[in-house]
Amino acid sequence: MKLHAAAILVIFWLGIFTVHTAKGSVGSQPMRKFSCVSLSTQQLNIRKLVSYEKQRVPVNAIMFLTTRGIKICVSPDQKWVQAAMKKIDEKRTTKGK
Repeated sequence: MKLHAAAILVIFWLGIFTVHTAKGSVGSQPMRKFSCVSLSTQQLNIRKLVSYEKQRVPVNAIMFLTTRGIKICVSPDQKWVQAAMKKIDEKRTTKGK
């Protein structure tokens, strides 16, 4: 009887461990929490932008992150957007030196 109860307990703990491990592996995969669905037409102040991320789905966009932590999506085809991305890239390379 004790062996039967121990076997059930081991199976129970293995089941919980398996569920916990599966949840951890799915949850640890990087997932975008914010996705651009519409684009701003307003030109942003380049000095207030700290980083950017390119996005292709659901719309082709550049997502800028401001110094205040605000994410703003814009069209990558605009000249000022290209200039802003270049400026951010230059800041990153000078910090790395």
